[in-house]
Amino acid sequence: MMQPVKILRSVLSIQTTLSKYHPLLIEGHSLDNRDPSTVATQITNNLRRSWKERNVTKPIILITQGDPLTERGISAITRCVANNLGIKRCLVCLDEQIDPEHAILADRHDVLYELTYSQLVQILNETSFDRGPSGEEMDTNIVKLSEAVDNTIARKNARREALGKDPLADWYKKYALLQEVTKSAFKQISGEVTVAHATDEIMEFSVTSFYEVGLEVGFIDVQDMVNYSTDN
Repeated sequence: MMQPVKILRSVLSIQTTLSKYHPLLIEGHSLDNRDPSTVATQITNNLRRSWKERNVTKPIILITQGDPLTERGISAITRCVANNLGIKRCLVCLDEQIDPEHAILADRHDVLYELTYSQLVQILNETSFDRGPSGEEMDTNIVKLSEAVDNTIARKNARREALGKDPLADWYKKYALLQEVTKSAFKQISGEVTVAHATDEIMEFSVTSFYEVGLEVGFIDVQDMVNYSTDN
């Protein structure tokens, strides 16, 4: 019988429950026609090599972000990776006021814990802020991420205009923020994180391409990233 999902309703319960895990996030495209089991096998091999080199010792938990189950694409790939590694999952959903259907459509297979985007924003903002010369608090971490996402959208839209394409849809920002807040907050919770890519051909105008934002603001380090590679 499948274990019921535990809803983590407070920041304290999130930190207490999840700090014992090493969080794994897998970033890739929802539209991906490759065989998910083949892709997952490569990702699994990449992860095992990386964790051995980094001496990761905490139990792994896979963090998913509300993708509905499909036969192919990132939701199918993450299921396969979890199965390969024999690990459970933690689900992060957008709050109902941001997207009323996000949590409803999310794949909950093998999910142990569930929490919301706004809880992770709170955790991210409770980390130490940079302070100005007179000691005043500077922009909060979510403001830094939001501004960096806005700047990235502006650059991409300028590129799209040059190509004769329409601007990115408005929903890009909320999903880019979900991606970047989730991995940044989980790094604060656990003190470590792994972000694995499911392709080495990240589409220029995909939500996945916003992975550079976390690196740009310094919330994620290059050492946290595991690139997709078929080199053995």
